[in-house]
Amino acid sequence: MIEKNLMKIIINLLRVALVGLLTVATSSAFAQAYPSKPIRFIIPFPPGGPTDLMGRTAGDRLAKAWNIQVVADNRAGAGGNIGAEMCAKAPPDGYTICMMTVAQVISPSIYKKLAFDPIRDFSHVTLMAMLPSMLTTHPSLPVKTVKEVLVLAKSSPGQLTYASTGNGTSPHMLMEMFSAMGGVKMVHVPYKGQAPAVVDQIAGQIQLAFNTAATVLPHVEAGKLKPIAISTRERFPPMPSLPTVEEGGIKGFDGSSWQSVVMPANTPREIVAKVYQELATMLKSQEVRDRFLAQGALASGMAPEQFTAFAKLEMDKWAKVAKFANIRLD
Repeated sequence: MIEKNLMKIIINLLRVALVGLLTVATSSAFAQAYPSKPIRFIIPFPPGGPTDLMGRTAGDRLAKAWNIQVVADNRAGAGGNIGAEMCAKAPPDGYTICMMTVAQVISPSIYKKLAFDPIRDFSHVTLMAMLPSMLTTHPSLPVKTVKEVLVLAKSSPGQLTYASTGNGTSPHMLMEMFSAMGGVKMVHVPYKGQAPAVVDQIAGQIQLAFNTAATVLPHVEAGKLKPIAISTRERFPPMPSLPTVEEGGIKGFDGSSWQSVVMPANTPREIVAKVYQELATMLKSQEVRDRFLAQGALASGMAPEQFTAFAKLEMDKWAKVAKFANIRLD
């Protein structure tokens, strides 16, 4: 009886081992054969912006490396959430690749209904780049440092105005984090886009704003805006003398826009790894790094597991900011 039971156990173990070997062999063969048809690359923003430019750069790289057609599919709307939802619902067969931005990890905290989870519903491939934001003021504002901004804001609560590109956008969230960590209150003035917000700040109708560094750098160099600090923990290479917000006195402050590549959840790990390896090689290229820097972006190339952990931390961070500022959208 004991011998029969032992034999059954051995047979079952052999079966499990055989299934495992077959699964590995099948996955390996699938990865080696991939890709064998055109790939759809969803870009959840309109043509011409940073997400589009980086998405097309990634798509071109994959197309040339694999000698396959990669079709850019711009699906703009709802701050990138329409394209993200399409990506989440696509078949996890490796033939849908997508861009994702910081907006998608902010969304769960500010939207009552969201058709995707930025962690659960995606296979995270890599963080492409960080886009630091610059805190600027109108030249007439009598401040030069973060500490002076805080002193002025505390002495006149609710009187300083700041612009953003809309409720729940990265510039809005950055300034609310600045307010929360600095212990101040300022008046939010949302705009429909970065261009009109910057125009009004230059005109003196708005006093402060966080905007992507590359966007405001020409206005800073022309003396139309005054630079105060950079939003990331590391300084911005084109302006190495400009301190960070943390160096200016708000310890732990670190925030920026970012661009990443994802695929639908449950895409085979071998396929995700293959896409990552190609993009990581691209992001190490000095030519690409210089091209990104010209757009105000710092190339990354974070591995899938690291990027997933990073996205979780980002989602938690912005959830706290949204709760502090009571930001909710329909």
